[in-house]
Amino acid sequence: MKITEQEIRHVAALAHLELSGDELQRMTHDLDEILAHMDKLRELDTEAVPPMAQVLFPGAENSTLRADEPREPLSHEDAMANAPAAGAGHFKVPRVIER
Repeated sequence: MKITEQEIRHVAALAHLELSGDELQRMTHDLDEILAHMDKLRELDTEAVPPMAQVLFPGAENSTLRADEPREPLSHEDAMANAPAAGAGHFKVPRVIER
């Protein structure tokens, strides 16, 4: 196994997730398979593949998806209208650093 249940518990705690025993086992199995797949990908010889060989669309190296044109920014009122919690003109978010 590449990943342990203890590591899964640690990541779940960082994400504030409570996993049942079945979920813990499933996540351990699933993430272990993902890591095993990543090991297989690491075995591929990519020496001859230039960086960024794949592109979203044909064009020059410095092409962009749209023209970079100035436009009016979102107003403060419009931005705050979508906030689930706001106060004193700022977004309020749950404390995650300190528990």
